[in-house]
Amino acid sequence: MVLTTASVPDRDRVAYWNDAVSRTLVPMTVAPRQDGPFDGRIATDRLGCLQVSTLEADANRVSRTPALIARSAEALMGVSVQISGTATLLHDGRRADVGEGDLVVYDTTRPYSFDYPRRFATHVFQLPRRMLGVPDSDIRQVTGHAIGTGSGFGAMLLPFLAALASSADGYPPAVADRLAGNVVDLIATLIAERARPDATDDGTARNHVLLRVREHINRNLSDPDLSPESIARAHRVSVRYLHRLFEGEGTTVRRLIQQRRLEECCRELARRGMTSPTVSAVAHRWGFVSPAHFSRTFRAAYGVSPREWRNLRVGPEGDGRPSATMTMPDTTLKAPPRVHGTDRLELGG
Repeated sequence: MVLTTASVPDRDRVAYWNDAVSRTLVPMTVAPRQDGPFDGRIATDRLGCLQVSTLEADANRVSRTPALIARSAEALMGVSVQISGTATLLHDGRRADVGEGDLVVYDTTRPYSFDYPRRFATHVFQLPRRMLGVPDSDIRQVTGHAIGTGSGFGAMLLPFLAALASSADGYPPAVADRLAGNVVDLIATLIAERARPDATDDGTARNHVLLRVREHINRNLSDPDLSPESIARAHRVSVRYLHRLFEGEGTTVRRLIQQRRLEECCRELARRGMTSPTVSAVAHRWGFVSPAHFSRTFRAAYGVSPREWRNLRVGPEGDGRPSATMTMPDTTLKAPPRVHGTDRLELGG
């Protein structure tokens, strides 16, 4: 999508540009810094979860205010790469003077402004903030700083982002999704490097992806279609890469899904109440598609059937603590039984 003021009447150009920037990026106010007709052009492409835009415009100031933030539906992170001209970013109480080749990170959930004193061009990358999987405290340490790309991690990131922006419309969907996932990992690594330089190592990006995968599994345990394939699609990585992430974790993706589901079932079955759900209802609630398979898997893991586990009861408060007459089963699962003819566990995915 390309929006330009070229064919817009002079008197309407500023209003048109304000609307174009606000609809393409996030709601902002635009104030030109010079008299005369305003000229601007913005080209935007989608690359999986990533939006890639290139702006060229006359001198202006754009501001993101609390009132405009309240109108936005989604929290986004932005990365801006200055192609030509200069800018001044005010964000989180800091001022960054941005020169050609510099990179800045900004958070659209907090107020900021960009002041461009003369005509400029910039690449803007926007992605859902939740996909980064980094602490808010780390993000706040990075916003409002100009990051040079002459050395360090920025030197590696700049040419990759520049090449991506110039060819974002030329990738098939599967490749676009993979590239977008790589950008997310690289930006997460950049934030970690800048926020905690002493703690950053080659495994930082891997750790961020692994953390997001574990959080995704915990959020979606009830989904019977949760599987390595669906997890890989959600995080824009290959299934092979997903399995490699877990090589040093002492478990596999499928086994982790099974373990977490069994743990939640165990806790729910242990609760006391006037009306307790049936074993089948508990199994279904946590993503098992077959009650019979759930019972076999539960017994293989804990040594008792789900019904026996419930009948053994728990502490008087129903808080999951074992009674004096029983031992809480070890939640470190044994190797799951092999299903005849396939390795695929009956986990609903």
